[in-house]
Amino acid sequence: MEKIPIRYINNTPTEPSLSGSFNIRSLRDLLNGKDMVQELHGHDYFFILALKEGTGDHEIDFTQYEVCGNSIFFLRPGQVHRLMLKVGTTGYLIRFRIDFYYPRDKVSNQLLRKAAKVNLYQPDADRFQKLLSNLTYIFNEYTDKQDGYLEVIKANLGIFFIELVRQQSRSFSNNVNPYMQERLEEFLQLLETHISDQKQVTQYAAMLNLSTYQLNAITKATLGKTCSERINEQIILESKRYLLATSNQVNQIAYHMGYEDVSYFIRFFKKQTGYSPEAFRNNFK
Repeated sequence: MEKIPIRYINNTPTEPSLSGSFNIRSLRDLLNGKDMVQELHGHDYFFILALKEGTGDHEIDFTQYEVCGNSIFFLRPGQVHRLMLKVGTTGYLIRFRIDFYYPRDKVSNQLLRKAAKVNLYQPDADRFQKLLSNLTYIFNEYTDKQDGYLEVIKANLGIFFIELVRQQSRSFSNNVNPYMQERLEEFLQLLETHISDQKQVTQYAAMLNLSTYQLNAITKATLGKTCSERINEQIILESKRYLLATSNQVNQIAYHMGYEDVSYFIRFFKKQTGYSPEAFRNNFK
């Protein structure tokens, strides 16, 4: 079974403790006078693309976005994307693993989950400049490496995430109480991890110490859909990732997704998408 292409942050001999967990690059330096073209792949880290100026295309989990200035893309580990940045694009590319950003701090992890649940932010010019200034400060700390720079970077990442969450509250009307929002985020995180072998509402409710009624109430209030509908969406998303990012046969993908009956998987996929798995691959790869 071929795995989805995954990129990692490589360690280097000069900074083995940091480079394997965090780095930040200037896009001007990274492009170096050339276009950047990346085929469909995933990461084992969080990926932030902050664009002061730019043109190109960005596809995240099969949703198409146009690259433009004053925008921030935020990807979670496990998501897949294609990226094309044209020469002249400026800003920063930030990559970090969860073990870099306070792995045992519950509050920090909740903040990170909230910020990372939105793939594209497009704040107004003033707010974007505030966010960019924060990243420039992080970039300078990463470059200069003065005493305590790791803690300074982590603290400023926290400020950056708070600003993104504030942007969410401005962009979306959200009357959901914090408890429901927190449990929803926990549920969505479990889906990303367990979807190939856990597909029942009862299983996720048990992992969350909730009744099926409570879990359904949370998804209906926050997403406007049942828990089963959200589970089905995740099954289709993960299947699409394997169909387009690997050359695995449909029966291999069906088995990987926990379906012993391949014909049932094909019928389910077609009912949800309007395409058979093979037709989806041929039309969108």
